[in-house]
Amino acid sequence: MKLVMDVWRQAAPGEAGHYETHEVDDATPEMSLLELLDRLNFALVENDREPVAFESDCREGICGACGITVDGIPHGPQQNTPSCHQRLASFHDGQRIRLEPLRSAAYPVIRDLVVDRSALDRIIVAGGHVAVPGGSAPDADALLVSHERAEQALDMAACIGCGACVAACPNGAAHLFVGSKLAHLSLLPTGRQERGKRARAMLNEMEQDFGPCSLYGECAKVCPANIPLTAIAAVNKEGLRSFFRHKDD
Repeated sequence: MKLVMDVWRQAAPGEAGHYETHEVDDATPEMSLLELLDRLNFALVENDREPVAFESDCREGICGACGITVDGIPHGPQQNTPSCHQRLASFHDGQRIRLEPLRSAAYPVIRDLVVDRSALDRIIVAGGHVAVPGGSAPDADALLVSHERAEQALDMAACIGCGACVAACPNGAAHLFVGSKLAHLSLLPTGRQERGKRARAMLNEMEQDFGPCSLYGECAKVCPANIPLTAIAAVNKEGLRSFFRHKDD
């Protein structure tokens, strides 16, 4: 199958970018979007041209590094699927597609399809961790967690930090990302010791780079980890709790 691609090219941060049109005429429906970019780059290198810069690592939908925007949709047309698992079977022979980086004011473009998502890292540094006492490991039954609670925490912990939720939101909000982290740690005993401090620190950091929640739910549609919209409620819940219990934690 043949695909015509309008690919965003940008040499460096702050420089003007533009779309560059390329054709790949030996693609197959089983190929992923990243494999399509690999095929394009092989052809560019063979012709002594600069390959397209894009990020990838595991290509198994785990690392969250591969995010790009396809025809205006973060990751691609298949909902809740990372870019590395978006198959060309979603497109038809001869189709023209537009590939660009994840678009958000919080994600400055580094080069071509690569963006700087360190704003998400700063949120984790601010409070996305727990204090663990030193010494020998506690007994397995020292901290009791119900099965239901453990499952809820694991559902929230599934977030891979790809940042597509921010790019999908018209306001560039990071509430699904932050909410999943806050909910995950608040559900487990090891995360309760710094619960209030964590919420204040992470929410303060979030407000530095990201916008307010749009309440439309675009974020959940593109999330590869299927983080539910209920995670967003944890942002307000943990924020209000930390305000009213400021002296307690």
